[in-house]
Amino acid sequence: MPVDYKELKKDRARDFRAELRAKLSAKERTKTERVVMSEKPPMERNKGFVEVNNGIAEEEAVREAGRCLDCPTPTCISGCPVNINIPGFVKQVEKGDFLEAAKVLKSTNALPAVCGRVCPQEIQCEEQCIYNKMNKPPVAVGNLERFTADYERESGNISVPEVAAPNGIKVGIVGSGPGGLTVAGELAKLGYEVTLFEALHEYGGVLVYGIPEFRLPKAIVRTEINNLEKMGVKFVKNFIVGRTATFDDLKKEGFKAFYIGSGAGLPRFMNIPGENLINIFSSNEYLTRVNLMKAYKFPEYDTPIVEAKTVIVVGGGNTAMDSVRTAKRLGAERSIIIYRRSEKEMPARVEEIKHAKEEGIEFLNLNNPIEYIGDSEGRVKQAKVQKMELGAPDDSGRRRPVPVKGSEYLIDVDVVVVGVGVSPNPLIPQALPELEVTRWGTIVVGDDMQTSIPGIFAGGDIVRGGATVILAMGDGKKAADGMHKYLSE
Repeated sequence: MPVDYKELKKDRARDFRAELRAKLSAKERTKTERVVMSEKPPMERNKGFVEVNNGIAEEEAVREAGRCLDCPTPTCISGCPVNINIPGFVKQVEKGDFLEAAKVLKSTNALPAVCGRVCPQEIQCEEQCIYNKMNKPPVAVGNLERFTADYERESGNISVPEVAAPNGIKVGIVGSGPGGLTVAGELAKLGYEVTLFEALHEYGGVLVYGIPEFRLPKAIVRTEINNLEKMGVKFVKNFIVGRTATFDDLKKEGFKAFYIGSGAGLPRFMNIPGENLINIFSSNEYLTRVNLMKAYKFPEYDTPIVEAKTVIVVGGGNTAMDSVRTAKRLGAERSIIIYRRSEKEMPARVEEIKHAKEEGIEFLNLNNPIEYIGDSEGRVKQAKVQKMELGAPDDSGRRRPVPVKGSEYLIDVDVVVVGVGVSPNPLIPQALPELEVTRWGTIVVGDDMQTSIPGIFAGGDIVRGGATVILAMGDGKKAADGMHKYLSE
């Protein structure tokens, strides 16, 4: 077989870079500028659903990984809810051994390509980076995580984490969102016979119905799920635990323990006049129509979407930001965020707010809708909005919005999307009346994520009432430990 001199040259260049990096002192490493990921042009990307971020190149990844200072106590790990082995995979990237980096990464994270895209690293691992104490940008852990997972996937040489010999113990996972997928992967590694039950017709939970294609391409999610299948996890869709089969039915089939990760899919509204008018949607319904049911590809897919010139989205979180940016891509001339506090209090990621502004999204902060007005056919045509000002902090620590008297005005509107939060899915508590829940409908769990019913564990939004992907994954990891201990004893 002839020598591929082009590849040989690449290999030698990588070896040289790794050698050079190894010789760099900590002082020299701190002089390296943080790599900035490129993005699609705003006025092009806001007309379609192509992914916004482009990722980073091999040379950029090696350079960025070389900024890591090998802290004796890596605080980046303690800042991660899943305790990913961040220094371990970053050092492999620095050496140029990207496939080995992927193996290290996947040993502690079941969904690396997902986390690299949607995890708020800026308030977790990167916030704990030692560079912050030097007033320098932290190591771009999220960018490196995304690069590593993408490199492995595109290489076609996807590694599968090692799994222990089968122990013959069956466990059931309710819901295929990030928490459920994490539990499935962790227990599969330990040799359990894992079956994951999903109520919808696609796997991935909020990853497929809630997060738009331009932030998280669905092919990425499918790749992560395929990896779990290779580990032996069984997936069953169109199956509602508590309806299709009860927990007792599943116990009779040999299931010894369960994890509930059914999420918070119940819409929450503001209970203001006119909220039941046609073309007023919850953010969950709006995004599910577009993401899961492919309304953005109508008529190729059967789900229609309302054509609108002006869309307002109420809320300031990531879900609201996803909704307003989706509306712009569906053709809205004006796509407007209305949020009752200032931008400083917005819970959405800084990156998402930045992207939204670049794409022409209008921000009406310190405003709040108080009524919707319909036309003769019952469709929303106007929103009555009231200006707000910030008062003293409330229980959340944020300054409380206070209405400004006499400040009401009208906005002509075709579609309203309400993204002010969600409530826990009530199906499981209804199916298990003896299950202890809070007054908000969330499931009560102990430190090991076990519920009031022995052998049944829970985590993610059904426990937290609405949180991030990575926090759900952290719950899943903790629950897997608790389930393993429970089943072992």
